Amino acid sequence: MTEEKTILWTRQDERSLLDLEKYGVFRNKKEYIEANYGDISYHFISLYRWFTNEASKRVPTPEKVEFPIWCSISEDSMLRPTEGNVCYKIEIPKKDIIYFDGAKWDHVLNHIYIPKDDADQEEYVKELKSKGFKDQFNFIEGKTSHFYPLEKKRVMDSWQRIFEIERWNIFIVQANIWEIRPEQIKEVFKYEG
Repeated sequence: MTEEKTILWTRQDERSLLDLEKYGVFRNKKEYIEANYGDISYHFISLYRWFTNEASKRVPTPEKVEFPIWCSISEDSMLRPTEGNVCYKIEIPKKDIIYFDGAKWDHVLNHIYIPKDDADQEEYVKELKSKGFKDQFNFIEGKTSHFYPLEKKRVMDSWQRIFEIERWNIFIVQANIWEIRPEQIKEVFKYEG
């Protein structure tokens, strides 16, 4: 029986080509995240650690993997190469892919609650107002976040919903993998300038 595979696309630091050549594998590194996000990389690194922990419950993390590799599920929605980056078209076993809702990921990036639906969002906002909260943005980080451990837990527990995909849309659904090996690469797109 042949292993079922699918095509994904991912944009990565051009140093990933050297990793593939030298080690026979590419794994996302903290230094690549720092180079990509600069002064705000700490924000992404902490959330990528959360994602890695949760995603590894769905697809086990191989040894030496620290961070996930973000992928697009369609060539139409793929990030194009930019200066200092390359894009890979890769063929990955379906069992190694973690799909998630990119629109819900935006809630995680903003440290806010992911509602089950519109009614849940409405109820959540109403409840926050009844408790005297002005907004929903200060439970995870900030000078007063430590005062609200129950609200923080509620928000972070809701983040599991990123793995619940209601609509399969190439611009919303994203994929995550743990590593790329040379034999999985079908094409490399380089920045043309």
